[in-house]
Order: sequence, then structure tokens, then C-alpha cells
Amino acid sequence: MPVPYLSDQEIYQLLSPTAARQALAEVLLAGFDPETDPARVSIPTGTGELLLMPSTNKDWTGVKILTLAPENSERGLPRIQALYHLCDTETLSPRLILEGESITNLRTPAVSALAADKLASVDASNLLVLGSGPQAIGHVHAMAAIRELSDIALYSLTPASAQQAAHTLREQGFEVRVLDREEVDDATRQADIICCTTSAEDPVIPDAVADGACVVAMGSHSPQRRELPSSLVHRSLVIVEDVATAWREAGDIVLAHHDQPLPDGHLHTLAQLVRGEVHRADDRPNIIKTTGMSWEDLAVAVAVAKAANLT
Repeated sequence: MPVPYLSDQEIYQLLSPTAARQALAEVLLAGFDPETDPARVSIPTGTGELLLMPSTNKDWTGVKILTLAPENSERGLPRIQALYHLCDTETLSPRLILEGESITNLRTPAVSALAADKLASVDASNLLVLGSGPQAIGHVHAMAAIRELSDIALYSLTPASAQQAAHTLREQGFEVRVLDREEVDDATRQADIICCTTSAEDPVIPDAVADGACVVAMGSHSPQRRELPSSLVHRSLVIVEDVATAWREAGDIVLAHHDQPLPDGHLHTLAQLVRGEVHRADDRPNIIKTTGMSWEDLAVAVAVAKAANLT
């Protein structure tokens, strides 16, 4: 029997940002421990990288298969391509194949929004987004689903890309300001929520974040890259998906610790936040640093399958 396939367009039609966020929350509230999630597997290919992101629970097992080919942009092809393979855990029979990049594009902002909904003030209305790719656009949608935004500002090192992202968002009904470089510092001070969605190696915002503000940093799973200055990490409440994963993959954490050791207990987990064991701070910034984990992809893939009545 042929295994059904869902395209990216079908996936986006089936699952909203809110539904993706709720699917992740349900997994954590049901008691799942992200520490048990397998680490991603990275295989160099010579022309790029093959990534495997497997996960399993009592009902479902799946793996996201990604390829990263840096030179594909010169070929007119996507740099990242992916498929998601979903099985039922009892028989391990294939149940559904899903276009994989759309799973990433849904789950990453959903993780950010799940944390930001707990970390941002209830009246947060000013959003600053660093970056101009699919994650920048996805994070605007995700933050708009949790807060009533009155000001959305966007900055990218590539002005043409920033204008294109702003154009896309305006067509989707958002009012967006594109910032010049000299405006970023002031925007950082004024923002209630800041989303860093870049692949930067060095900090993209200054340590000028207001106390009580929420900062999302999701741009990389490399311990050599970071979007936040060390001083900001040291003075903030910091949430990560999983402590061991953060020490292995989160450059914002690893490099801040290298500059000056972080005290024991400085890192709290998303599960603790969602379960009400940790609460936002008013007297310092609140950071959610993510690298992406396999259980999140599985949760979103299952939610899509259920929405499509394919479970």
C-alpha cells in the first residue's frame, strides 16, 4: 500500500502556528522528558551535510532527514532540503511522508512562541526581528498569535532581503518597519520581544535589552555561533530546551560560559517553564535559546497527520 505524502502547501494549510504550539505544549505537559531524545546525527558528505533527527514515543516514531548543500544557491536549488518519515511505534510501519522543511518552519517558531508566551509580559506589543528568511517570517506569525503587536521592526544585514521579507509580511496583513543598522540599538532597548533568526557567528544585538523583555535566539545549532552577547546571557533568566543539548550545541551558552563561567543552575528548561516550575523575571531580561530537537519535529508531524485524518 503506497505511503501517503503531504506537500509543504498541504502542511501549512493543515496546521496553524497556534496548533503547532499547542502540540508541543501537550507533549511536555504529558510528562515527556526532552533529555531522553536522541541527539541529531551529522554526516559530512564532501559537498555538504546529511542530518538525521530521530525521535520516538509510545505511539509514534519518526525521523527527519535533511541535507545541507551550501553551494546549492548557485545552482538555483534550496540550501536545505528535508523529508519527514513517520511510523507507528507498535509496528514501525511507515504511515506518512511529509515535506520536511515545512515541519522545521512550523516547529521552530512554535517552540519560540511556547516559551515567549510564558516569558514576555502580558502587554508586550513591540516586536523586533533580526533576520529575513523563512524563520523571520514564521516568528512574526508565531508572536502575533500570542500577543497583540502594535509595532513590528525588522533588520537584516542584507537590505534587499529585509525589504523582500517585509513585502511578504505586508502581503500577509502585517505592518512592518525595515530598520537601518544605526536604528538597531534603539529598537533593542524599546522592544518587548526580540527574535534573533540569523545564522550569525557574532552577536546581532547589543546588551541593551530592557528588564522584563523576552529574547528568542534560535539561529544556529553550532557551538561556535551566537546571536547574543555574553553579558546579556549572564544577566538574564535563561531557558533552553534541554541542558545537555544546550551545552553541546548552543553557541550562545557555550561561548558565554567560555568568556566567564555561568553559575550552577543558570540554565532552566522549557519543560520547567511550561509546567509552571519556572517563571518569567521582571528585574532582568528573559532568554529562550533553542537549537531544535527531534521530539519537536515528531510532535508537529503527528499533529499534521491527525489534522489530515491520517492516523
